[in-house]
Amino acid sequence: MSSETSPQGHRLRKPRVAVVFGGRSSEHGISVVTAGAVMRAIDRTKYDVLPIGITQDGRWALTADEPDRMAITDRQVPNVDQLAESSEGSVVLPVDPNDREVVYTEPGAVPKALGDVDVVFPVLHGPYGEDGTLQGLLELSGTPYVGSGVLASAVGQDKDYMKRVFQSFGLPVGPYLVVRPREWEQDETGARERIAHFAAEHGWPLFIKPARAGSSMGITKAGSFEELDEAIEEARRHDPKFLVESLLRGREIECGVLEFEDGPRASVPAEIPPVQAHDFYDFEAKYIDSAAGIIPAPLTPEQTAEIQRLAVAAFEAASCEGLVRADFFLTEDGTFVINEINTMPGFTPISMYPRMWEASGVPYPELVDRLVQAALRRSTGLR
Repeated sequence: MSSETSPQGHRLRKPRVAVVFGGRSSEHGISVVTAGAVMRAIDRTKYDVLPIGITQDGRWALTADEPDRMAITDRQVPNVDQLAESSEGSVVLPVDPNDREVVYTEPGAVPKALGDVDVVFPVLHGPYGEDGTLQGLLELSGTPYVGSGVLASAVGQDKDYMKRVFQSFGLPVGPYLVVRPREWEQDETGARERIAHFAAEHGWPLFIKPARAGSSMGITKAGSFEELDEAIEEARRHDPKFLVESLLRGREIECGVLEFEDGPRASVPAEIPPVQAHDFYDFEAKYIDSAAGIIPAPLTPEQTAEIQRLAVAAFEAASCEGLVRADFFLTEDGTFVINEINTMPGFTPISMYPRMWEASGVPYPELVDRLVQAALRRSTGLR
């Protein structure tokens, strides 16, 4: 429903947007921060907002509509438990495509109807939210939602299969290898030998990454074999499947993709400069001590056109919808290499995705509105 009046002139309710955030992944806090920024940007004269937080143990909680409490304070990220209206109550989404009424239940109390939800804006990052799991639930319930579907979300979360998809479409990917849980558990010696051969071929340092984490969580730059054990342990703390990547010398460039009525378009790109006191663009460099990105990135017109082409190509290769932030390295020989895509990039006030679109002529409130309107137009199911 996109209008506030019917053809007969009767006033109708505004579309209700459920902003779902938090979740069970290690990116819980950043998801809360992102949700606060999105909730501040939503036009309350045009939409009703229902904030739903998912706690770190998986409970769906009704939370206060107070976005100002959802910010990083004293270098600490917030969590859903701090915002929940009850420590026991739960929000239940319907799984019947003919029923969009959300219900709130609390032990010993009569369930309370919270009304219909017209669209979900899922701002969860990482597993159990950004990886296709929540998208699958919303598909079953027939509820429209912002962003990519099940397949693209899963591909966008798993760096192993993401790179395989990119390679199959001819997109440039840096050298890497994958160590899967069963291999590590049953043949750790063999896995270490593979890593040793990789290091001999590509040299140190190596980056050890969880395969299915984001926000630079769990990534370690290992400069030698002596640093490898701790790096692998840190990556496996986030995900039993991990990647080993070689160092790509060059500049870090990002580009946003947004789906318009006529198809996806790329934003002006941004450059991520080195952050003082950080070896690479890790979690604290990204969210705590972040230096301002350079927008637009100082590139030639030909380089700008090429990264925009590659960003849209990556969006299409993974069958993405709505939005994507594509991250690249511009290597010393002038070649762009795609590092990864994010199907639900950060929307914090310092996040690069909204800033790139602001510089491209789409202010933050309009960006949020475009995403909600696109979700309302798009059906669930095969498309």
